[in-house]
Amino acid sequence: MKKQMTLLAVSLMAFAIGFGASNLATGDEPSKIAVVDVNAVVAKSSEVKALKEEQEAKMKELQTWLNTVRADVAKQQTQEGKEKLVKKYDGEFAKKQEAIKSNYSKKLQKIDKDISAIIEQEAKNQNFEVVLSKGAVLYGGKDITRDITKLVK
Repeated sequence: MKKQMTLLAVSLMAFAIGFGASNLATGDEPSKIAVVDVNAVVAKSSEVKALKEEQEAKMKELQTWLNTVRADVAKQQTQEGKEKLVKKYDGEFAKKQEAIKSNYSKKLQKIDKDISAIIEQEAKNQNFEVVLSKGAVLYGGKDITRDITKLVK
């Protein structure tokens, strides 16, 4: 889950850098540059928090199911019966786990797309030509993180 959150932050940074770079060479005037702390925006997003809570609940549900499975396997009298059940439950577990991961990934991608669109729209509203990730900028640029955080659900 942490890996996917990092992926979300990196993809938003890449979007911001790409958005800025595409507008950078538009003339001799200095570009109006904004910076966004993408990690802060993601951390304060209620959608991300809800997704984390949903993921944790699904993982607890899966753990409860696993405990039931273990008890069911332990009740078997023969080794052959145990092996048959383990094989059956292994397949079910893989399907359940993949469904959870797939659902999480789809929702995370939607959140990423929504946040990127909000950053782009707010940058246009405030007439910024370039938006960069705050972590990539040592000095300069107007920090619009608060503005973005207010707009993100």
